[in-house]
Amino acid sequence: MKKKSTLSENSLDADPVKQFEKWYGERLKTEITYPDSVTLSTSTSDGHVSARTVLLKDYSDAGFLFFTNFNSKKGKQLSQNPRAAMLFYWPESGRQVRIEGTVEKVSVEESEAYFKTRPGESQIGAWASEQSAVIPDRQHLEKRVEFFNNKYAGLLVEKPGHWGGFRLVPEWIEFWQEGEFRLHDRIIYTRRENSWHIERLAP
Repeated sequence: MKKKSTLSENSLDADPVKQFEKWYGERLKTEITYPDSVTLSTSTSDGHVSARTVLLKDYSDAGFLFFTNFNSKKGKQLSQNPRAAMLFYWPESGRQVRIEGTVEKVSVEESEAYFKTRPGESQIGAWASEQSAVIPDRQHLEKRVEFFNNKYAGLLVEKPGHWGGFRLVPEWIEFWQEGEFRLHDRIIYTRRENSWHIERLAP
């Protein structure tokens, strides 16, 4: 049996965003459904934690971008406590990436620019879905879709004021690679002022 390759501090890029770009780029080349999915964890100001899957829409040195309804559970929690964590788990390649940091809203202009690229049905959905609110039945949602379809018939759908982007600004990033006999490789990057400090964790 071929021995699994190990992850070396010397083999990784000194910049964790560039290292993420390498791994994520390999992920995007696969035929996996939703290769951009990521678990996002948020919490209330008193520590009640929630997790759910969102789609990563962009990333850069500035952070990792996703969009949502500001009135949703995650939107409200991020307003209370602007800190969050992301987990990318890629079992097919035996890898995962964990990111922790602060969260900030992106500009209205950036949210509007992305909103314009969404399919028309998704634009209507942003208006119709009262995300995370209790609704009486499926028909309630379908009636709202019909209402907004009629409202914007033949018109450009404007971005709802309650919808937009958040950017997770990383302070800590871990690259994890599966090893034999659970002796996994865990390399972490911690932001210290304007540079990244690299260390290894025990599996």
